[in-house]
Amino acid sequence: MKNILVPIGSTENSINTLQYAIDFASEIGANIFALRAYKVQSKAGTIIDVTSIVERESNLYLRSMINAVNRRGKDIQLISAKGNVVDSIVSIDQEIGIDLIVMGPRSNSIKEEVFLGSTSGSVVKQSNIPVLIVPESYAFKPFTAILTAFKTGVVNKKNALAPLQFFKEKFNPVVNLLLVKTPSHTDQDLVLNPILESLKSSLTITENATTFQGVLEHFQSHNPDLLCVFRRKRGFFQKLWEKNTILKKEFHCSIPLLVLGGKQ
Repeated sequence: MKNILVPIGSTENSINTLQYAIDFASEIGANIFALRAYKVQSKAGTIIDVTSIVERESNLYLRSMINAVNRRGKDIQLISAKGNVVDSIVSIDQEIGIDLIVMGPRSNSIKEEVFLGSTSGSVVKQSNIPVLIVPESYAFKPFTAILTAFKTGVVNKKNALAPLQFFKEKFNPVVNLLLVKTPSHTDQDLVLNPILESLKSSLTITENATTFQGVLEHFQSHNPDLLCVFRRKRGFFQKLWEKNTILKKEFHCSIPLLVLGGKQ
């Protein structure tokens, strides 16, 4: 895991998210790239170069964020990109290769009832890159217990399990697997991917209507400090991901949430 991207939003928690990413990157020897995406809405007939002004303000904002954290001797690369966050991430990944995105749950939303804001939600929903969602005011600490929840042991996406393998190798945590048998399950779903088999410390098989409900039932008994789920069209956030914004009453996680990606 070499390159970590941190999209910087407008909330006060952005500083904490960046600090978490820096502390995490220092622990594993990774590079940090801080991204600030901006949009320009110019009025017809204006002679002012609005794009240059907004870009300059974006760069100043990024530098103010960098000055507010403990860089721990790391050289943080600043990226100011015109456009939306998802498109910017795609372009950056194509250019330098991003191994992990670290984000706060609410990059721009200040609504207390929101768990995932529209920006964070769209990144989690649309990007193929694994995303680590860090709770607000959460400080980095090495992972000791990972709960990995899924409804099928079949993993078709290339390199989807790479982050989990890396965390296992780096931190040597307990990796508890939670296989949730939903009403639509097949016998094939019960066969574990060989990599999952090699990573597991324990395997719990439960029957629930959704993977989400299985996690709610077994979360306390496993007491994880990292929850790991898969990004699938009909996976953990099957209903929640019909929209980008997710309310706390629908789902809330008090520990870091790793959403595994991967490409077909």
